[in-house]
Amino acid sequence: MLERKPRKDRTEVTFVLPAGTPPGPVSVVGDFNDWQPGVHTLETRKDGKRAVTIALPSASTHSFRYLAAGDYWFNDESAAGQDGPNSRVHT
Repeated sequence: MLERKPRKDRTEVTFVLPAGTPPGPVSVVGDFNDWQPGVHTLETRKDGKRAVTIALPSASTHSFRYLAAGDYWFNDESAAGQDGPNSRVHT
């Protein structure tokens, strides 16, 4: 799930996954972090869900995927579409 909070010159996008699905550490990787795993690792919130917030330029579009343990790549079903094998987020 994606949560967006518009700010003056950027949009804060929070990438959210259910607790423990998939198991183990998960990071969001995309063109905003040069596809580097581990840069934006999801942390457990009080409600048990895992999330990470990234500030992205307003009025922009970015490709991303999630990477879990065991080299398991997957997409976000709530994303604004696909770009080849990747999810897309619009700010």
